[in-house]
Amino acid sequence: MIKAIVQINNKQYLVKKDQVLNIELQDNSIKKIELQPLLIIDEQKIEVGMPLAKDFKVKAEVVGKSKADKIKVLKYKAKKRIKKITNHRQNYSQIKILEINKKNS
Repeated sequence: MIKAIVQINNKQYLVKKDQVLNIELQDNSIKKIELQPLLIIDEQKIEVGMPLAKDFKVKAEVVGKSKADKIKVLKYKAKKRIKKITNHRQNYSQIKILEINKKNS
């Protein structure tokens, strides 16, 4: 099975075919994404890009949206009797990796 390391929005992900990833929220108009891998891991060999593996492409599609778990944020000032509690819930886009293959030269 071929695995690849791709970079999306300055974050790197280890992906394989048919995997569903949560990435930072993308524009609604984007449905298909083509990514340049940084590294390809095959059964027997590893191909490292300098900085990108130019012979390979990773194709993905946007499946939907999701949200992370809600976290509580506490802002507190010592000795002032001031505290403020807020919540945050991060939005994500879900993408599915369709294929990892060589480019047609």
